Amino acid sequence: MKRIKDMVAEANEIVAHAPAAEVMARHGAQGVTFVDLRDPRELEREGMIPGAFHCPRGMLEFWIDPESPYAKPQFQTGDHFIFYCASGWRSALSARAAQEMGLTNVSHITDGFSGWKAAGGAVGEKPVKRA
Repeated sequence: MKRIKDMVAEANEIVAHAPAAEVMARHGAQGVTFVDLRDPRELEREGMIPGAFHCPRGMLEFWIDPESPYAKPQFQTGDHFIFYCASGWRSALSARAAQEMGLTNVSHITDGFSGWKAAGGAVGEKPVKRA
């Protein structure tokens, strides 16, 4: 059986990554989109990085593929995408999957949202969906 720790380590050998404290300087920069991969319940409970785009991990590949009926225009912008989850495991696997799908400007926060908060990063509330 292949272990998740091995899969994350393999992803980190392929994709760019850095701890939250180093990534904070890119927050709010033109052409940079932070992508929150966490479950909606995590966002409700803990908040999220202000201005981040929420993409539940289970929808990532469907939202990236421009030919998918679920494609999202946010992934067609050419921006640099910085993925994050709670602790950096889902984001590592997601960044690898995104690169395999052809997104070249992808990285992830190694220590995730928990690292972001520990480093003093801004935390906002989950955006309310409008009907």
